[in-house]
Amino acid sequence: MNSPYVWPAAPAQWPQPLREEFVAKRGNGRVGSTLVSQTDKVRVWHLTLLPGERIGFHTHVLDYFWTAMTPGRARSHYGDGDIREVSYAAGDTKHHEYGQGEFMIHDLENIGDTPLVFATVEFLESANKPLLLD
Repeated sequence: MNSPYVWPAAPAQWPQPLREEFVAKRGNGRVGSTLVSQTDKVRVWHLTLLPGERIGFHTHVLDYFWTAMTPGRARSHYGDGDIREVSYAAGDTKHHEYGQGEFMIHDLENIGDTPLVFATVEFLESANKPLLLD
């Protein structure tokens, strides 16, 4: 199947195993641990990461928001090469919007000492069609 996206190469400065995973998983639309609900308008995901656990690379193309259900710390590698560490408080929420052809690829690792839990809601009526779920 042809993709309407031009996926980037993995950032050269990353270790080889991370680069290989990035290439293998770009375009993966599974943005959470568990898809808990889906209608013709939304997908609702839960993501739970125990200390040291990580969700691999996945791609966001749909408008969405996430809410941290628990406090914690995480590290993400982004497709543009950026690496960010973030502290979350329970209730933190962030909205993202993508225009036609826009996307974000990243992973998420729990670098704290408590479970990290998120709820994510994707809006299926966005500028882009949903990606396949790997």
